[in-house]
Amino acid sequence: MTPFGPYTLHAIETGRFGLDGGAMFGIVPKALWSRRIEPDAQNRILMGMRCLLIEGEGRLILVDAGLGDKYDAKFASIYAVDQEETNLHRSLAAAGFSADDVTDLVLTHLHFDHCGGATTRDAEGRLGLTFPEATVHVQRAHWDWAQRSNPREKASFLAENLEPIGASGQLNLIDGAGELFPGISVTTVDGHTHAQQLVHVSGGGRTLVYVADLIPTAVHIPPVWGMSYDIDPLRTISEKETFLSEAAQNDWQLFFEHDASVEVVSLEQSDRGIRGIYPRPLHEV
Repeated sequence: MTPFGPYTLHAIETGRFGLDGGAMFGIVPKALWSRRIEPDAQNRILMGMRCLLIEGEGRLILVDAGLGDKYDAKFASIYAVDQEETNLHRSLAAAGFSADDVTDLVLTHLHFDHCGGATTRDAEGRLGLTFPEATVHVQRAHWDWAQRSNPREKASFLAENLEPIGASGQLNLIDGAGELFPGISVTTVDGHTHAQQLVHVSGGGRTLVYVADLIPTAVHIPPVWGMSYDIDPLRTISEKETFLSEAAQNDWQLFFEHDASVEVVSLEQSDRGIRGIYPRPLHEV
């Protein structure tokens, strides 16, 4: 756990999975990206599903929820899902909490690897919310976007993840950037998917940003090192350039959701652009 202003922060590991390395790095040649992240025999790279738990001010706030456990054997094989060592519930328990303690769930966006853990099936196969006491915070524009879906993202927006949230009466739709709670705010970006929200936590003169799929791993810090999954790659490049400039200028620390080994980096300006420095676990922030 990490004291951070009025809050205590916990990294919540929900498991690992694999995605095609070529898709994760778009136009970047394999000869380059494979030096940084080695692919498996099926060209998949190992990825984390790391959530952020924010404790304090009378709330227990979880940012994203990982993949969950509703997948079948075929899905697990395709995506190399591995939750043997850690999963959402074991990580919450290690931090001293259970799903019933979570008061707020902030979903950066509704792709299955970010929101799948928000819903679960009971013994009879009925869908319900994993966090029965939590308000679920999603950008309104993104919620509407996910309901319409599109050919590029259809496989990422799953009804089994979205419908229980929509029917729960616990959905809070947010209209753009702003403060959610004291010291906790969101900003939006559109290159990866429409109206993805990044979560900023500020306290004691410091800011930590949960960068979600704007910068999925530390290797993706260079603006052109983007994903083929992005719906608007040129917009992602522009958004990363703007974000990285502001982050470096203000000494923001970046918290990665999908980097399997690096939790946090700081940034510095070099003669080759902005780069990540001092990779470290959250407890060293």
